[in-house]
Amino acid sequence: MSSVPARILAAGPEPAKTITSAGSPQLALATLVGIAVIVLLITRFRLHAFLALTLGSLALGAVASAPLDKAIESFTAGLGETVAGVGVLIALGAILGKLLADSGGADQIVDTILARTSPGRMPWAMALIAGVIGLPLFFEVGIVLLIPVVLLVARRGNFSLMRIGIPALAGLSVMHGLVPPHPGPLAAIDAVDANLGVTLALGVLVGVPTVVIAGPLFARYAGRWVKVAPPEGLMPNRPSEDLERRPGFAATVGTVLLPVVLMLGKALTDVVVDDPEDTVQRVMDVVGSPLVALLAAVLVGMFTLGRAAGFSRGRVATTVDGSLAPIAGILLIVGAGGGFKQTLIDVGVGQMILDLSEDWNISALLLAWLIAVGIRLATGSATVATISAAGLVAPLAADMSTTHTALLVLAVGAGSLFFSHVNDAGFWLVKEYFGMSVGQTIRTWSVMETIISVVGLLWVLLLSLVL
Repeated sequence: MSSVPARILAAGPEPAKTITSAGSPQLALATLVGIAVIVLLITRFRLHAFLALTLGSLALGAVASAPLDKAIESFTAGLGETVAGVGVLIALGAILGKLLADSGGADQIVDTILARTSPGRMPWAMALIAGVIGLPLFFEVGIVLLIPVVLLVARRGNFSLMRIGIPALAGLSVMHGLVPPHPGPLAAIDAVDANLGVTLALGVLVGVPTVVIAGPLFARYAGRWVKVAPPEGLMPNRPSEDLERRPGFAATVGTVLLPVVLMLGKALTDVVVDDPEDTVQRVMDVVGSPLVALLAAVLVGMFTLGRAAGFSRGRVATTVDGSLAPIAGILLIVGAGGGFKQTLIDVGVGQMILDLSEDWNISALLLAWLIAVGIRLATGSATVATISAAGLVAPLAADMSTTHTALLVLAVGAGSLFFSHVNDAGFWLVKEYFGMSVGQTIRTWSVMETIISVVGLLWVLLLSLVL
């Protein structure tokens, strides 16, 4: 591994325009104040997380000397972008999850898994399922698809929720950060001109042991540290005995995997065809988009799940209506987390991290990881951290081999997952779905993300010595 002055990275992207002229010390103080306000309002004053995130964003802008109207614009833009990006997906996932649970389809999956998997192997089974499902999916999409199964397995099998949930989250998160076709890794591959196939192969090679350590193994400790029951509002009780029948296992699994297959088909088409004008690719770009794929699964599920269970049209409509109310708070919190992230970016905190890194003189792979960590901690976005850090370290790839260029992408991806906290929309998504407090989420989800980041880096460094 080469050790190079980071000053040569000045060829990276032009700094984005910010809404304040504050210097680095003031921006660092503003970041700390914003985060402290959020944590204090939630933990001490029991204020709703949506309100705490809103006030924390305004406090951040005020300490950074940003005009109030600009700070509000940044927050609302981030909130709107986040809700537009994941809000509809969360809603569609909630509908599919409700159909899955109320029809008895989720019970069918759980009964089959419990019957064929020993209790000791259940966390490993959940990690495997999440890893496979998470390969083509955005993290948010994967989590809304897996939540009904995770919660029901935990309740019906009398497992600790963390013992089952952490492996599933680890599988999804590792795929999101390290393995294309996720947007972060793809953007990094493009920025450093890495080979997609080599990066995908090495990403899986790094990802498998990382999931094992951060998932089933860490879950043993997380289950002891945090004991929470599956949230009642997000998981209906076992379907009543007046159901005429239950959907079959194959039909249920097929419905759940339909969006996975469609999105994976789009990803494969993009790689194999790679022609924006090709009719097949244009069709797959539409049907394989997360929105259309999940919408298709919902429509199919109304028949393969709802009607298969003997639901009338009215019963299906009632199920759909009942799925949306419990996620209203989640949508607001996730959106506000995106607003706080955008405020951090617009006041210049991300650029501050990039500027400070210019004077470091360390291993290229470690440097890439550290820069991604800094941006991740400051902005809360794994994708923003990946894209920014990859653009900054792109000049380093000029003299690297194909393998080491791919490892550079993975180092950036690993750094982008480090310690998710209150400025990350994913933090609030996990917190609400698993019914945890802020402290419990930090002790489980945040620690798990840090383990993924550190273990991923160690595997990248190890591979760099032997490849």
